[in-house]
Amino acid sequence: MKSFWSSVLGWFDNTAYSQAVPKSEFKNIDWVRSIPFLALHLMCFGVIWVGWSWIAVLTAVALYFIRMFAITGFYHRYFSHRTFKTSRWAQFLFAVWGNTSVQKGPLWWAAHHRHHHRHSDEVDDVHSPHRDGFFWSHMGWITCKGNFPTNYKAVPDLAKFPELRFLDRFETVVPIILAVSLVAFGSILNSLAPQLGTSGMQMLIWGFFISTIILFHGTCTINSLSHLFGTKRYKTSDESRNNFLLALITLGEGWHNNHHHFSASVRQGFYWWEIDITYYVLRLLSWTGIIWDLTPVPSGVRVSNRVGS
Repeated sequence: MKSFWSSVLGWFDNTAYSQAVPKSEFKNIDWVRSIPFLALHLMCFGVIWVGWSWIAVLTAVALYFIRMFAITGFYHRYFSHRTFKTSRWAQFLFAVWGNTSVQKGPLWWAAHHRHHHRHSDEVDDVHSPHRDGFFWSHMGWITCKGNFPTNYKAVPDLAKFPELRFLDRFETVVPIILAVSLVAFGSILNSLAPQLGTSGMQMLIWGFFISTIILFHGTCTINSLSHLFGTKRYKTSDESRNNFLLALITLGEGWHNNHHHFSASVRQGFYWWEIDITYYVLRLLSWTGIIWDLTPVPSGVRVSNRVGS
């Protein structure tokens, strides 16, 4: 019963979940703790009752790309790899922005990603398709007992900020605010512009649930598909691949072999023909002074350890 209530409390307070998971239970799925994750998927079927409208679909698409950029530009390239610098206030706003993606808090995300880079496609990798299969690498790992807690020791540079620890602890607060805001937005449109054919619940289903689930699976293709399909330009210790299609879906993350070859760079598309939308937007932000000291790709890195074009 203690484990059950710990899992339930974990829906609202990430620190309520036990930080000491026995190694024998590390990969066991915690079905109670995973109920919100499963509910996100099931709620997409609500489209059967709410229907669709162009405004709702466009909102879903816009929120997909806005939040994908938050994951790739902030959760990944900033919090996980510190490929540029920013102020503490901007850092917090970037964390809130990333938190709207419903992919847990910035410390949790960064800690697991740093662990992945230390053990990529090795026995200790949390999501390698070569070790535990496609399903596990794509989404199974996120439901297991050992991966729910945040390893603060892996992110000491971030864990020192109480505002980031707050977002990590109460990871559902920002997503709930987004969901409520979408209901209000849809209701206001229904009242002021009924010709648009939307409603609060329709906007919730499309703008929050459908957009969030597509965003989740788009993000996770880098854990799974980018280690299975594509080309290897560089000889790395893992099976990371460059994949043009995944680069489009994830705004540049598909140049995964490039990234594993030199993860310190803010740019993952090493050459001009490798489309990296996240990098382009970060460059624009740097011109405003919001971020600075973007780590480039050294010329020597581009030509070292090459095995392909």
